[in-house]
Amino acid sequence: MDITFFWASFILYFCSTLLHTGYLAFNREKLARAATLVLFLAWLAQGAAFIVRVRACGHLPLTNMFEFITMLAWFAGLAYLVSAFYLRFRLLEALAGPVIFMLYVSASLLPKESNQQLMPALQSYWLQIHVSMAAAGESVFLLAFVAAVLYLLKAGGKGAGGFLGRMPDAEKLDDMTYRFIMIGYPLFTMGALFAGAIWAYRAWGTFWSWDPKETCSLIAWIVYSVYLHARLTRQWRGKKTAWLAVAGFLTTLLTFFANLLLGGLHSYN
Repeated sequence: MDITFFWASFILYFCSTLLHTGYLAFNREKLARAATLVLFLAWLAQGAAFIVRVRACGHLPLTNMFEFITMLAWFAGLAYLVSAFYLRFRLLEALAGPVIFMLYVSASLLPKESNQQLMPALQSYWLQIHVSMAAAGESVFLLAFVAAVLYLLKAGGKGAGGFLGRMPDAEKLDDMTYRFIMIGYPLFTMGALFAGAIWAYRAWGTFWSWDPKETCSLIAWIVYSVYLHARLTRQWRGKKTAWLAVAGFLTTLLTFFANLLLGGLHSYN
């Protein structure tokens, strides 16, 4: 039943992406509002899939790559909806929505079986804290990535018409990127690093093992730490920090697939 809800939300995310694409092409406010509404319905359907899966397997669905990516997409959808309500920045929504759908596409290609009996390493409430907070932080980093890309397009473009003319000024986009990272950074720090280290100690007897996923998470955290340090103490603005925001998110993407490619203690993900 949860897979049925998954495919229903998949179709709705796809329809939202089509509407977002239509908005980008034709700049019609009705298309943007419809895209947000459809994405909200997709997010609700995905939430229903989580509830059904929890009832079926008896634990939060956080134990394999399919479950993690769909959880990340759900948090990204939540971040999208909150930003849509408060910011009403249609271009940000129109680019973030398709990224959420791409996460869903990658999840659709993975095995979807739930784990009824968890291995001992996964039988810990620290797993739930670790994975959910890391996914929440990464979902906000996704919005920072989109805002940074828009900044680079705005700062590097010429003229005020067309696509560039529909953006806020570059300074506002730069500030938006910073605010998103300020929200995502403590979530990622507490979830991916601190809670992850505590869970690792309880599961494997060591706080850190230089597992590929741990290493990629540390690199991502360092990139975002450099971003905040440069922004707050060195007064960096503009393209330098925008590229750091892009690099940080691309590094977080490596954490999803590091153990699939390189093995390690997180290979069950």
